[in-house]
Amino acid sequence: MPSKFLFNLFIPAFLFLNCERLCAQQKIDAQVSLNKDLRSFSITQKVIFKNTSTNTLKSIWLYDWVNAFSNKRSALGKRYAQEYIRKFHFASDEDRGGTDLEFIKNNSQNLKWSRPKDKIDLIEVDLPKALQPGEEVELQLSYSVVIPLDKFTGFGFNNGNFRMKYWLIQPAVYQNEWWIYSDLELFDQPQQPADYHLELNLPKNYNVNTALTKTLLKEDELTKSYLLTGKNHSQIDLHLELVNSFTTTVTDFGTLISNIKENQLNENIEALIIDRILNFLSVRLDKFPNERILVSEKDYDLSPVYGLNQLPDFIRPFPDGFQFDIKLFKTLTDQYLKYSIFINSRKDQWILDAIQYSLMMEYVDIFYPDTKLLGTLSNIKGISWTHASSLDFNDQYDFLLQTMIRQNIDQTLVTPQDSLLRFNKKIANPYKAGIAMDYLKDYSSKNEVNQGIKEFYVTNKSKFTSLENFKSSLNKNTKKDIDWWFNDFASTNQFIDFKIQQVKRNKNKDSLEVKIVNRYPNQLPVAISQLKNNKEIHKTWVEGFGKDTVIRLKNEGAERLAINYNGKIPELNKRNNYQRVSKLFSKPLQLRLLEDIEDPSKEQLFVIPEFGYNLYDGFYAGPKLYNTSLLPKQFSYALSPKYGLVSNALVGSASMDYTFMFKDDEIFSIRTGIGGSRFSYDVDLFFNSYSAYASFFYRPKNLRSNVRQSLSVRTSSVNRDESELTTFNEPEYDIYNVNYRYQNKNLDRFFTANVDYQISKKFSKVSATSTFRKLFINNRQINFRFYGGLFLFNDTDSDFFSFALDRPTDYLFDYNYYGRSEESGLFSQQFIMAEGGFKSMLQPAFANEWIATTNVSTTIWNWIFAYGDMGFVKNRGADAEFLYDSGIRLNLVEDYFEMYFPAYSSLGWEVGQPNYAERIRFIVTLDIPTLFRLFTRKWY
Repeated sequence: MPSKFLFNLFIPAFLFLNCERLCAQQKIDAQVSLNKDLRSFSITQKVIFKNTSTNTLKSIWLYDWVNAFSNKRSALGKRYAQEYIRKFHFASDEDRGGTDLEFIKNNSQNLKWSRPKDKIDLIEVDLPKALQPGEEVELQLSYSVVIPLDKFTGFGFNNGNFRMKYWLIQPAVYQNEWWIYSDLELFDQPQQPADYHLELNLPKNYNVNTALTKTLLKEDELTKSYLLTGKNHSQIDLHLELVNSFTTTVTDFGTLISNIKENQLNENIEALIIDRILNFLSVRLDKFPNERILVSEKDYDLSPVYGLNQLPDFIRPFPDGFQFDIKLFKTLTDQYLKYSIFINSRKDQWILDAIQYSLMMEYVDIFYPDTKLLGTLSNIKGISWTHASSLDFNDQYDFLLQTMIRQNIDQTLVTPQDSLLRFNKKIANPYKAGIAMDYLKDYSSKNEVNQGIKEFYVTNKSKFTSLENFKSSLNKNTKKDIDWWFNDFASTNQFIDFKIQQVKRNKNKDSLEVKIVNRYPNQLPVAISQLKNNKEIHKTWVEGFGKDTVIRLKNEGAERLAINYNGKIPELNKRNNYQRVSKLFSKPLQLRLLEDIEDPSKEQLFVIPEFGYNLYDGFYAGPKLYNTSLLPKQFSYALSPKYGLVSNALVGSASMDYTFMFKDDEIFSIRTGIGGSRFSYDVDLFFNSYSAYASFFYRPKNLRSNVRQSLSVRTSSVNRDESELTTFNEPEYDIYNVNYRYQNKNLDRFFTANVDYQISKKFSKVSATSTFRKLFINNRQINFRFYGGLFLFNDTDSDFFSFALDRPTDYLFDYNYYGRSEESGLFSQQFIMAEGGFKSMLQPAFANEWIATTNVSTTIWNWIFAYGDMGFVKNRGADAEFLYDSGIRLNLVEDYFEMYFPAYSSLGWEVGQPNYAERIRFIVTLDIPTLFRLFTRKWY
């Protein structure tokens, strides 16, 4: 009897204490019908919102993220413009979709609601009376929603199919404050558990897939209705397909609905892999709180395994099932964590990333321990000689993170999601979080950290949690002090670089005195390893220290010492981590015949064939000897001798530079260097150019800002062969140049400004350029450019250094002319937007006193523009002349591929004049680094 009494007493108390986990506080009931247009849904919805806080609420916020697509000036539209993504701005209103909200009521009383001007995907509802703690309020909504095309995010409408995420209006999360975040294509809407009761009405030919429990209510010849229910649920992704692509797999650890497949695998193997993944997650974390979980190819595409997803289908360099296994594990783990651990997903996403990638690394280590980064490609002769072929699959994370560290654009783990660069959001920061956990496991122990992760998951499953709870779980389960991990690693992005400066052996050679330098201000522990026959024979952890420290080690027979030998710490420079003990050199020299991934244990010299073309040297080729690998380095050099097949001469270039990078400073970086080049500038005529420079770069601390500033100072010396066929005989000259640039380039608003000063023995000149572009809501674009130049003194006898109206002489060799001395023929028609910027070839073509021009163009239709140029040219002994031209511009890829067709100018109606084809001008960019920026500008 007493035991029964205690049992009956215990159960209510247990349920009460765990109510936050077991009982959803929000309830959503909705009738959803696909309209006859088969693009939009009509929705009547009831939301029961309970105030679980201790605060009184006068209004309630709702997420309506579909409506972010309805306006080009929404927060989402502005983000797309910032990243130069054109497809959103140029899409039709129907393609972008949106929400048409008819009313919001409470007990038949219309409520006042509003959308903030800058956050049209959020709704604030004024309550009829203040909502006290513990009270509930019921809202009734009626609205229709047009689902955007899936070309924007991967989710949406495509050819009759719907793949929908964040499609339902939801109550916002309130945790002592409202988490009112707009959709920014981050897929980070804050999740919270709710009870769902959705009635779905749609044509009979649709297949329905969802993580909610699905019950067929009724069906006739044309339509059918489903009831979708879920208790304490948060995943309500909805896939409506004309041809079903999903399969359902039931395991002892939960039910998976997925359309991630691999054609080479049969269903039994896929089922075994699914069971193994869910079993692994259940052991490492705990069982998923809901019976069903849904993952899709579209979920995977949001954050693919970079490398795997880039390979064509006919290339299968990995073991059978590996690609399917890794794709599914990554996507399933992401969904597993996202829909069971409720965090402030915009601020604390890195916690889930750290757990996810830590689990992924461990999964690969256990089940695919011998899998290389390049898979079976590592066994191919030629490729097998590279350092890349020796890297394990998990080494990719540090490599991709280093691409950002080496450019000084990495960001802290605690940086909010909306402040991250796209590359950091999708790749570098999640990888950094996983690397951080791996670092912590190496320092503490794998078992301790895994136990801390498991405790965090079990304790906080289906609850709102925070960074403090994560920290508490890890601290509780690790014996060592790990505060440094949160304070000096996760919360800062200061560079990390340790160096073994000196090693001394005592007289008996049985102990070592090692001086370690910490080049940047942090307090991180680091491991020092003793190596023999290129293998680690002993490892010692050194606790965090300031600028330097001296430690004493028992000599275990080491030939070399290495700091951070296993690369667990993402250092800026790992090449200074080695020091000899008994060997002659700290690192052996290695010659690589192809571009390769950096091997910090070797002194590497790379040699690759390099090719190029200009009209006078023709096709030229030769070796390039350099020290930079696939990752940039602070110090770099390159020697590139070439042989020109037309000029039959040795040409090429050489350069050396060093980049100083700064954190939390007004100056972003300083680059200094010297260089020289020799090429033909005409038939059998060569130039030799030498320069030395220092450039100061400024970038806002908000790395997402497109504002850039630079100040450069350089000196250039040029020696040119003299020619009897040109008036531009300036065989030798030295020019000192100071240049300031400002830019803020966005798709919808583009502005640049440039001030340039040059001085030499014979002249001194100053010029200024400003460019402005505006893309309007109706997709009409206007471009405006101004250029002005003035000689302070000019003692030259030719126009070689004069301001050019349409084709600069490029005496500093700054422009990529394919035929710089051509006065007729195709290469003479190459256009570079510089100086006067005219497209017609008018006279006078140069100004030796001053010039002022304006270039304007505007949209006619789509990529067809009308352009016009006008300006004044002033030469010595002559009055200023007014010149103009106009025509049609084909803006195929702005600044990269364009064509200009002159129509009317100071020459008259040019279309009717002889040799019109020779008047057409073009911009064609073939330079690889420049083209690379075209495709990467949205990422960095």
